[in-house]
Amino acid sequence: MNIREDLNQTVFVDGSTLSWVPSPLPGVERVMLDRVGDEVAVATSLVRYAPEAKFDAHGHALGEEFVVLEGVFSDEHGDYGPGTYVRNPPGTAHTPHSNPGCVIFVKLRQFADDDLEQMSVQIPLQATDRSSGEAVLYHFGDEVVSRVHVPGGERFAFPSSYYVRELLIISGELTWQQEATRTLGPWSWIRMAPGQPLRINANTPCVLFSKTRPVYRQAD
Repeated sequence: MNIREDLNQTVFVDGSTLSWVPSPLPGVERVMLDRVGDEVAVATSLVRYAPEAKFDAHGHALGEEFVVLEGVFSDEHGDYGPGTYVRNPPGTAHTPHSNPGCVIFVKLRQFADDDLEQMSVQIPLQATDRSSGEAVLYHFGDEVVSRVHVPGGERFAFPSSYYVRELLIISGELTWQQEATRTLGPWSWIRMAPGQPLRINANTPCVLFSKTRPVYRQAD
């Protein structure tokens, strides 16, 4: 299964028009943002757990990272509330579930083999007009993961990157111009092709999750 697999194309998904599809497990749905592979895949997705839903025990041969957007995501390692960013490196395993239900933004099989740090950090979900700027959450090699606050009415420019840059709107509303002018709100996702700058105007205070992304790993 290939979905928006060409990293040389700039693509986006509007968070106001998400299409949730069932996963193989009851109570777990997802929006496939990009994907190379079937159930074992290099993938970026939004995943929604119904209350009391659970996922089978599984390992992460090439790593997993996620941001909790709503509710509480849990596994045998702990409970992760809204705004928690978690990295589970290659070789880790867990059995996820959610008692109250949750929505997470998750990326699979996109770690370097020697990126072995397991970590979690909290991202404030709401920005104010007094908070601004970019804070690096994780940095390994050419990969940079950051949280960006942009006050309402301000413009923010991300520098062009040799790698793909992704942006998830956690909260707020922004205007993005790429061939056409688009207004995007929470849970919208943008993936910029390598070498392209990304510029946005914050209509309201925005919290953004930003990541430079290395080339695809193999899904098999």
